[in-house]
Amino acid sequence: MRHLALDIIHDEHQALAAMLRSLTMLLQQARREGELPDFAVLRAMLFYVDEFPERLHHTKESELLFPKIRARAPEIGATLDRLDRDHAHGERAIRGLEHALLAFEVLGEPRRAAFEEATDRYVRFYLDHMAVEESEILPTARRVLDEADWAELDAAFAAHRDPLTGHEPSEEYRPLFQRILMQAPAPIGLGAAH
Repeated sequence: MRHLALDIIHDEHQALAAMLRSLTMLLQQARREGELPDFAVLRAMLFYVDEFPERLHHTKESELLFPKIRARAPEIGATLDRLDRDHAHGERAIRGLEHALLAFEVLGEPRRAAFEEATDRYVRFYLDHMAVEESEILPTARRVLDEADWAELDAAFAAHRDPLTGHEPSEEYRPLFQRILMQAPAPIGLGAAH
């Protein structure tokens, strides 16, 4: 049986993976062309990661999904502990990445390598995190959760939908998503970003 929460989690993982790959591609393209990247687009992309995956997606996983799985599948408790630590680390890491971007933008080329290295670490960390959720946690959830669990999870995950998964952004976020979609490179956007 299909569950809306699982579809939403998977769609949000795909959107985030595309955003992270676009972020990396934007930096690689700027370096190849010997130019500075479009800082406004980079800021918008990092703001998106902070607002949607970090604050909304992870919160629902750590506060709703993981405790339900932990109660019925204690054998994967260590993996859930690691993923909860990842969520806490991710919040600090995005702040560090935003700071490294500001340093690059304000101080220029001497801070480029530090930002690019921090971005690479963050992208690898996040892609690995999502791979563990997809390969271990979501199959376990399918196996151990009951219909009452799924009803609660489906409602919670449907309450805030990521606009990068095909849902209309709220008026507040419309300018953010227009900037990302029009200026960021594929796979998330339509632009070359400079």
